[in-house]
Amino acid sequence: MSDAPGLPDGYEFSADPARVDVDRVHGWLSTDTYWAQGRPRETHERAMASSINFGVYGTASGEQVAYARVVTDRALFAWLADVYVDPSVRGKGIGTAFVGRVRDHLEPYGLRRILLATQDAHGVYEKLGFRPLDRPEQWMAHAFG
Repeated sequence: MSDAPGLPDGYEFSADPARVDVDRVHGWLSTDTYWAQGRPRETHERAMASSINFGVYGTASGEQVAYARVVTDRALFAWLADVYVDPSVRGKGIGTAFVGRVRDHLEPYGLRRILLATQDAHGVYEKLGFRPLDRPEQWMAHAFG
């Protein structure tokens, strides 16, 4: 299905949770995002444990440069969350290629939809077939606290 560009030379995609640099990812999300600012480490680890975790890594260094996780029932629905690309590699096409690889990794499950929320990256996701909800008036949310 992939209409996503490939990762630039020198970078590789992985769905191996053992490769995720939890300290680095928690640092990114808890200090450099609008959606997870101040997220406690323990909360972050619980979220990761209940998700499929993905990363992009430098092939020479092994250093993680991007992260995303997906919450899914592996049958009908998935929620793409915590997509982050290190500022040092932004602008190289890594984000678009990464999200495309995550989407393609989920395709064999036969999901009806993948949802996400974003304030500022609509263009990245639109390149990969994501669209605004057809009938947002049908969707509801409950927030604790």
